[in-house]
Amino acid sequence: MLRTLRIRNLAVIEAVEVELDPGFTALTGETGAGKSILVEAVGLLLGGRASSDLVRTGTDTATIEAVFERAGGEVLIRREITAAGRSRSFVDGALATAAMLRDVSSDLVELHGQHEHQSLLDPSTHLRFLDADAGLEDAAARVSALWERMRECRERLAAASMDARERQARLELIRFQLGEIDAVRPAAGEDAELDAARRVLANAERVEGLCRSAHDELYDSDHAALTQLASVWKKVEELATLDPVFGPHLESRTAVKAQLEDLASYLRAYADGVDASPARLQEVEDRLARLERLKRKYGPGLDEVLAKGASLRAEASRLDGSDLQAGELERELGGATAAYEAAARELSSARRRVSGAFARSLKALLADLAMAETRFEVRFESNESAPERWDANGLDRVEFFVSPNPGEDPRPLARIASGGELSRIMLALRTHGARRPARSAAGSAGRKTLIFDEVDAGIGGRAAEAVGALLRELGARFQVLCITHLAPIAARATTQCAVEKRVAGGRTVTVVTPLGEDERVGELSRMIAGSRASEATRASAREMLAGAGAGGAKAKQMAKGESESRRPRA
Repeated sequence: MLRTLRIRNLAVIEAVEVELDPGFTALTGETGAGKSILVEAVGLLLGGRASSDLVRTGTDTATIEAVFERAGGEVLIRREITAAGRSRSFVDGALATAAMLRDVSSDLVELHGQHEHQSLLDPSTHLRFLDADAGLEDAAARVSALWERMRECRERLAAASMDARERQARLELIRFQLGEIDAVRPAAGEDAELDAARRVLANAERVEGLCRSAHDELYDSDHAALTQLASVWKKVEELATLDPVFGPHLESRTAVKAQLEDLASYLRAYADGVDASPARLQEVEDRLARLERLKRKYGPGLDEVLAKGASLRAEASRLDGSDLQAGELERELGGATAAYEAAARELSSARRRVSGAFARSLKALLADLAMAETRFEVRFESNESAPERWDANGLDRVEFFVSPNPGEDPRPLARIASGGELSRIMLALRTHGARRPARSAAGSAGRKTLIFDEVDAGIGGRAAEAVGALLRELGARFQVLCITHLAPIAARATTQCAVEKRVAGGRTVTVVTPLGEDERVGELSRMIAGSRASEATRASAREMLAGAGAGGAKAKQMAKGESESRRPRA
C-alpha cells in the first residue's frame, strides 16, 4: 500500500507530503484545484512519460517520491524531472529505467481513469481477470509451468538436432568468449573497489601527509589537541565543584579521550600503510583497463559480464550434452506436449463454464453504477487447432466486449469505453472479486493500492451512493484512493483530504489538507451546494456522513510541507 507521497515543484505543487492509511480515502476539491496532478504524479512513478512542462515555473527539478509497504518490507520509488526535459528514476536508491519502474509498481498500484495506465485497455489482461475471479489461478499456473517444460524440451531437441559443424562452430565461439572472461576472472564490485584504491594511490603523498599532520595536531605536537583537552577537563572539573550542572559533562571525558586516541592511532596506522609506489598504481590501472575491456564487450557492468559468463557456460553444457539421441528427446517433448495440451484443454473448459455467470454478475454490478443498459460479454478465441499460437496462458485468447448503449452491438472494451466507464467497470471487477469467500482481507501492509479517477463521470443520486458503497467495500481488501466531485461518494470514505488551490507570494500553489469530522461536514456541504452552502446543507452533510457510517471517523492522514498550513479556506 502507498504509505507516503511526497511531491516537490510539480506544476502548481510547490511542496506536499501526504501520509495515507488503509481503507477508502476520498480526495475532494473544486475543479482545477490540482487533484489530477496528484494522480499524474503517481502515474510518473509507474513509469509514465515525463515532460519538462510538468516542472514548476522558476525551478530546475520536479521530484516525486513514494514509500510503499508490501509483504516483506518497504520500497521507495523516486522520480526526478528537470526543466531541460531529462528524467531519472530510482528504486530503493538505485537507478532504474522506466521499464523497471513499471515492473516494480505493477504489483503495488493500479491507476484507473487515465488511459495510459488502465490495465483493462490491454486485452491480454482480461484472461487474468477471469482466472482470478473464478479461482482458476492454480490451474493457470500449472498450465504455465507445463508450457515452460514443453518449451525447454523444444530447445533441447533443437540443440541436439543442430548440424554437427554448426554446433562445433558455436561451441568454439562460446569457449573463446569464456576464455576471455575467465582469463580476467572478474569479481562482482571489483571495479568500484579498484577505482577507490586508484584515487588513494594517485594521491598517496597527499593522503599520507594529511594523516600524519592530523595525527600530530591531535597527539604529538607541542599544542596537541589531546594535551589541550586535559587542560579543558581540569577547568570543567573545577567548575563542577562550583556548580553541579557541569558534573554530567565530566562523565563523558573518558569516552571522548578514548575516541580521540583511537582516531590518532588509526591515522598513524593508515599513514604507515599507504603504498606510494608507482608500481602498485600501475598494477591497479592495468587491472581496471582489463575489466573495462570486458565491460565494453560483455557489459555494460561487471554484473552483466558475470551473467554473460554464466549464460555461456549453460549453453556450452547444453551443446556438449546434445549428443543424446534425438529420438529420446522427441519422446520427451511428446510427453510434455500431451501434458500441456490436456491441462490447457481442462482450463479452457473451466473458463468457458464460468464466463457466463461472470458476465451476468458484472452486468448486475454495473447496473448499480449508472450503467444499467450495459451489455457485458466474455468472448473466446480458441487456438486449439493452431499449436503455433499456444502459449503460457493456454489455448485461449479472451477479450471483454461491452455495449454501453441499447441497440448497439458489443465491441472491444478498449475501443469504446470512456475513462469514467472504464473506472466503473474496473470497480465492478474488483468488487466482484473481493466478494468471493476465498478473498479474505490481508494485512494492511500487503494491500495493493487502487486509484480511481473519473469514476463519478456522468452519474449522480443513487448511482453515486452505490459507487461510494462499493469503494468502501473494496477498501476492506485494498487501499483505495478516489478523486471525486460527488458528496455521496466522499461521505462513504473512511478518510478524506481536501485539495485546494491558493495564491501565496504571488504564486499559485496546491495544498492537500486532511479533514477531521467538522471539516468533512464543511467540505461535503460545499460539494452539495457550492458557494450557496448553508446550515441546511451542513445538516444534510451530517446526515450523509452518519448514514455512511463515517461520521465519527477522523482522518488519520497527515500532510507536511504546504499542507501543514491549516489556514481558513477562501
